[in-house]
Amino acid sequence: MPAWMDIVGRAIPVTARGRFFAASSLVAGVGGFAGSFLTARILATVPAPASYGVCFLCAAACMAVSLAALVLVREPPAAAAAPPVGLRAYLARVPALLGRDRNLRWFLLARAVGMVSGMGNGFYTVYALLAWAPPDAQVGVFTTLLLAGQVAGTATLGWLADRAGHRLVLAAGLAASVSASALALAAPSLAAFGVVFVLAGVQGSALTISNLNVLLEFAPSPEERPTYIGLGTTSLAPVAFGAPLVAGLLADAWGFAAVFGVAALSGAVALGLLLVWVRDPRHRPAEG
Repeated sequence: MPAWMDIVGRAIPVTARGRFFAASSLVAGVGGFAGSFLTARILATVPAPASYGVCFLCAAACMAVSLAALVLVREPPAAAAAPPVGLRAYLARVPALLGRDRNLRWFLLARAVGMVSGMGNGFYTVYALLAWAPPDAQVGVFTTLLLAGQVAGTATLGWLADRAGHRLVLAAGLAASVSASALALAAPSLAAFGVVFVLAGVQGSALTISNLNVLLEFAPSPEERPTYIGLGTTSLAPVAFGAPLVAGLLADAWGFAAVFGVAALSGAVALGLLLVWVRDPRHRPAEG
């Protein structure tokens, strides 16, 4: 991911990256949706294990097309090659980087708390099936609503990111997450609960568009972009790993309402941190 985002940072202008990620996500989503029907068709008509082989060959063909497209990309040369640094010396720079970049520290804290706000996403379907006992086909409706939210979010938030910055897009995603958790707690009917999936789709699209893109803008120089991308993803991995496990324990001990309540509260806190303490790196340089 650091290498990929470094290419994106040098090949795509800063005011076009939101639409670039939005367009690629939309095309990938449509392709994946169509591919799911093709997969179902192959598995239904071709006897196993040949059916799985056909699916694997189709996947390999798609990866080959992706590789060919990547080969055709002309990577803009770096202004100056960074001198080689040993891994130990490289890692030793991280505490100093965090020490001088207060804006980045606040952003990482907001993102960590914001990850906790997404802990309820994996439980929405389970809760709806238990609370209203709809037919199994309702799961397909939930998926459609989730995709609708992703499409609507992708279509608007990519443009917003290029015009107003990725901080605002991430704030919109957190607002959608808080609203989804609050509605999951208070929804009076299955129809009303369906809006939860739309909001979850909007939240996912906000992260897809801006979660990594904003880190490119936090980096004070192109040479430091891979470090910022690596730090911004690796430092949050423990939270991303632990939040769903904690959510499962909460659900077992106190029920789904506790999960949704903690998620809503965490999202509100993260939104406050992002709006009050984090300055948009596109408009304000990082401060020590």
